[in-house]
Formats: sequence, C-alpha cells, structure tokens
Amino acid sequence: MFRSLSAFCVLAFVASPALASTYSARPVAPVSQRIIARDIVWACGPAACQGSTEESRPAVLCEGLVKKAGRVDSFLVDGRAFTSAELDKCNSAAKSLPAKALAAQ
Repeated sequence: MFRSLSAFCVLAFVASPALASTYSARPVAPVSQRIIARDIVWACGPAACQGSTEESRPAVLCEGLVKKAGRVDSFLVDGRAFTSAELDKCNSAAKSLPAKALAAQ
C-alpha cells in the first residue's frame, strides 16, 4: 500500500504543470494600458508593467514588451533583475523614434 502511494505521489509531482513565472518591467515612458506581447499579457500602470506566464524565455518576453511599450529601465523575472547587458540587449528591440521626433528632443 505504501509503495503504491509513494509511486502515485512521485507520478503526480512529475506530471504537474510548470509554475508560472512572474515578470515586472518599468518602462522609461509611463504606459497605462494592457499589452499583449509574445506569450504574455502585461498589465501596465503608471509605475510598472506586470505579468505572468509559464513561458521560460525572459529575453524574448522583454523584447516583445519593448517593441510595444518602448525602452525599459528595469526588467525582473521572479524578483531577479536583468543585468545591464541583458537590459541593453532587450532595449535594442525597441522601435526607433522617427528622425523628426529625435530632433524635437
């Protein structure tokens, strides 16, 4: 009886779905809307964007967000912040501003 219970517990653990990771990003320019990008729905408010997904490609999720919301100052995955190199790579996916917009800055 104990063996079958142990086997069932092990099988249940192995067959359980992956837990969703939580993501948080702080866009350079405030965004207050819902953004759907690359396997995640971002809930953005004045301070940050947050979302969760079982997808395990944080760099791709970050790039998907910056393509729609613009550059980000920070990006966290389950509380772990992207390094400056990871953040630079992510921000390189942001859409460039038109030349007129750059001249006006």
